[in-house]
Amino acid sequence: MDSEKILLGHGSGGLLTHSLIKDFILKELNNPYLKKLTDAATLNLKNKKIAFTTDSYVIKPIFFPGGDIGKLAICGTVNDLVAMGARPLYLSLGLIIEEGFPKSDFKKIIKSIKQISKKINLNIVTGDIKVVEKGACDKIFINTSGVGEILEGCNLSTDKITPGDKIIISGFIGEHGISVFLKREKLDFKFKIKSDCNNLDKLILPALKKFKGIKFMRDPTRGGLASTLNEITINTNLGIEIVEEKVPVRPSVKAMCDILGMEPMYLANEGKMVLVVGKNIAKDVINFLRKNNLGKNTQIIGTVTKNNPKKVCLKTKIGGLRILDMLSADPLPRIC
Repeated sequence: MDSEKILLGHGSGGLLTHSLIKDFILKELNNPYLKKLTDAATLNLKNKKIAFTTDSYVIKPIFFPGGDIGKLAICGTVNDLVAMGARPLYLSLGLIIEEGFPKSDFKKIIKSIKQISKKINLNIVTGDIKVVEKGACDKIFINTSGVGEILEGCNLSTDKITPGDKIIISGFIGEHGISVFLKREKLDFKFKIKSDCNNLDKLILPALKKFKGIKFMRDPTRGGLASTLNEITINTNLGIEIVEEKVPVRPSVKAMCDILGMEPMYLANEGKMVLVVGKNIAKDVINFLRKNNLGKNTQIIGTVTKNNPKKVCLKTKIGGLRILDMLSADPLPRIC
């Protein structure tokens, strides 16, 4: 029976992923660090706090508009550290390569990793290579683990979120998911959509140093913005109300979603950050982020509320209110 097997949807970052974590991983491996289920673990080492994270990348195709699996692996891991308020310092690089993979493509990926790491001033300090038989994996898979130093005085947590706090997104949503899908399916539309794959350390860390009222952050990757917001409501027992007109979606992404029957709220992003901030500083935060090219389309999109606890509600353009559930099925597997 399918109910007794792991499905592609278990890797979506949505409900099925959370059930796998809760029913198996937390049940057997639970500890004070793991149970928080944050983007990175926060660890105390003598007088310093560090963030430690790991991630695996199985994206298909490995080259896509705006990036490749190498750039994605570095940016994805860096952004998980940044979401915890940490300055990225060191990464590991684990490579699982299918026999017969072209060395020319491997070289492109390593050069891409070099380029983005140099931009971030990040060191790849350890790693591993395994080669498996042809057909045992799809071209190349990458695993990265990252270590970063948490900024002094920074302690981001859902425990700090209160009614009235504002929800901020640092730019247009859905670009990564749509660009990868179009490349994968070899669909040739007039819309030229690039992935937003990028490192966010230079956008977010200065904001954390300037504003003490930033309470929580998360990068909305698998499962998209809707699933990320649902995770926040579940952990706080509060509700979130989003205004549809305020959510930034490029016209090209919206048009492709309409054609393909997709919802931008559930599409993966690889260069955006969701911030929960005190209402008294929200406008100052977005004005600050907009000064950086990566944050020029930052918007306040909603509010934390006591109403509808553990629910995300979307106030539609026509004035209605509908619930945005966490992603259940996976419309785009292997998106990162």
